[in-house]
Amino acid sequence: MAQYDDCILFLLSKAYQKAFGNFKRRLQHYGLTPVQSLVLMTISEEEGLSAGDIGKRLVLDYATLSGVLDRLAEGGWIVKGTAEEDKRLLRIYLTPKAKEITEVILRERDALNEDILRPLKQEEKLLLKRMLRDLQ
Repeated sequence: MAQYDDCILFLLSKAYQKAFGNFKRRLQHYGLTPVQSLVLMTISEEEGLSAGDIGKRLVLDYATLSGVLDRLAEGGWIVKGTAEEDKRLLRIYLTPKAKEITEVILRERDALNEDILRPLKQEEKLLLKRMLRDLQ
């Protein structure tokens, strides 16, 4: 067995590359990246989140998230508004264009999950998800 076959970092990174590349291809048609789709889905769960709230939920630093939000706004996916209680606080909302595609993103994500997990038995799928959450 090669040394890298026993390296968790290598195995996780290869699994990530495969999953990320597959999801990227699925979303390319819509002009979205996987990270952009995660941000849209987070906002769809609760409209009016601040950038800080989104960053905390997705564990993204402000610099990364700021660029993602700028590109989503430029693409017509989100609008940025100020909070009533504090005009300095930015709130993020989906546009009608984004609201129309959230179901599509969910279907693509579910199809990707199914493709990735297909070789595993049901109990292995549950165990893998639990272990990945524990590793976070």
